[in-house]
Amino acid sequence: MKRLLATGSLLFLFGIGYVGYVVFTIPDVTSLKKNNPTVTAIMEQRANEQHINVRPLRTWVPYNSISPHVRNAVLIAEDSAFFQHSGYDFEEVKESIKRDWRDKRFTRGASTITQQLAKNLYLSTSRNPLRKIRELFIAQELERSLSKQRIFEIYLNIIEWGDGIYGIEPAARRYFGKSASELLPEEAAILAAMIPNPRRYTPTRNLKYLEKRKAQILERLTRGKYLAPDEYQAAIVRPIVFRQVSPAQQQ
Repeated sequence: MKRLLATGSLLFLFGIGYVGYVVFTIPDVTSLKKNNPTVTAIMEQRANEQHINVRPLRTWVPYNSISPHVRNAVLIAEDSAFFQHSGYDFEEVKESIKRDWRDKRFTRGASTITQQLAKNLYLSTSRNPLRKIRELFIAQELERSLSKQRIFEIYLNIIEWGDGIYGIEPAARRYFGKSASELLPEEAAILAAMIPNPRRYTPTRNLKYLEKRKAQILERLTRGKYLAPDEYQAAIVRPIVFRQVSPAQQQ
């Protein structure tokens, strides 16, 4: 019993100490109000994995210049309560725990867009629980310092959309040969479907999966009244033309 109490006390003290460390070392996010990031932690991680130099972000698309179809599709697919929560979606966490318990494995994520932004900007793809704690604290700081629109704008401009592809404009150019402002509902749904695993879920590797998720996302967009019924019907039947462009054109 004494050993158990000692172990519990040590764990408690470690937890308190770690939380204190996290709070003390939270990055200053206030510069993001006006300044766009050019390199993220995930970009540095990928470059280290491939033993190459980091290529800074070169293209930034303001929030209102991104197709509303993209914004809506990403919200529906990744974080439908984004504009209502304060960085942490407790209901989604409960659903995640229930599903993981049912499936007997950790398959369902519960990260909000703000948490994903914290991970991309400052952390890594590690699933270490301690990393998740740090992610949560940084997400709270982002929510306190930035508007929802700014958080979403940064997120869409820095997240990964395939090997070496970061941000909505390079992704739109790479896959569809057009700008982010011109993307159609079905194209936006494909890009939203790629986000959970952007190096695995690409048109060249998992098109069947992406087509299935595209249909699900379009249906949810229609149910949520983001798409009119006639727009939905057109998006479902319209063939998607994937295009490959030169690296110089992607940025």
